[in-house]
Amino acid sequence: MSMEGTIVGEDDRGIGVKVIDGNSENHTVSVGFDGKIQGHSQDGYPDDPSKRNPEESERIHQARKFAQYYVYCERGYDTVKPRRIHPERINAVRVAIAGLSESEFEQYFGDLYHQLRSYDDPGTDRVIEVPSAASSPESVLYRKNVYLGLDPFETEFSAEAEAIAARHGLDLSLEQLDTMSLEEGSTIDLDGWEAASRELGTLADAADGDLSDGLQIAGVSSLHMAYIDGRGEEHVTDADEPFDREPDARIELPVMDAGSLAEFQDYVNHNLACQVRDSFVRMGLEPPEPFQILGYGEFEAAEQYKRLEMYPNYIDPEEQHAFV
Repeated sequence: MSMEGTIVGEDDRGIGVKVIDGNSENHTVSVGFDGKIQGHSQDGYPDDPSKRNPEESERIHQARKFAQYYVYCERGYDTVKPRRIHPERINAVRVAIAGLSESEFEQYFGDLYHQLRSYDDPGTDRVIEVPSAASSPESVLYRKNVYLGLDPFETEFSAEAEAIAARHGLDLSLEQLDTMSLEEGSTIDLDGWEAASRELGTLADAADGDLSDGLQIAGVSSLHMAYIDGRGEEHVTDADEPFDREPDARIELPVMDAGSLAEFQDYVNHNLACQVRDSFVRMGLEPPEPFQILGYGEFEAAEQYKRLEMYPNYIDPEEQHAFV
């Protein structure tokens, strides 16, 4: 599995990338600065999507995802959309969750844990009811969207962060941060916070600094689900989201034995590591060595591994040919 990329041009609309896929077929992909695919030409597969077989469709998907990621890596534009399929963001969420205490983990993910436990433990109440239209109580995927935040005092730029905040008239005292809520609406200077965050990020980039030590879980969605009805159609229930932006990762799990809370936290860590693997695999790339692991990650990727012969079965813990 290998992909090659070359920047072939840039204008005020976006960037052109030449991609050579794992079949040695050439693609030219135009990627907007916002990540949208503005054009895609290639000679190796049918232009009409309806005439492509599933593997050919996946090769097209790989070329586009690779081009978006290549532009992000080479030019720094935020072109990997949505955030929850961005391998670096997913891994940042994984690291943040792994660093939570057991009580903190339960605060954010206890509803998901108890919902899964309710299938095996009659004494555990179900957090949300499975819709009567679902084909069975087991035909569901439980979802939690996860959002990252940044504590500037945990980074090497803590002094600079305090000065930047002061210039924007922001109070970074621990008392203020602990009591601040988005529900306060106009009492929070959201524009000021956004401007200060951008300024801190620019400073870190210019200094080739690292803000990763300050990354933390800023919030999670309410527990919701995707389910299949008796006719085989998929439905997704509504969720309350803490922020009006794309989540940085999504935890999406089928009915399973969650074990103890500590074991479930370890499993979520592993699931997110497998999602990082899936992000690279579905760009046509060999995952970095720490993510050359087997297990369940993203649901859509798992389905592709089952139906396409071009992929090893990365879900199967006994798979012998997953990595070179």
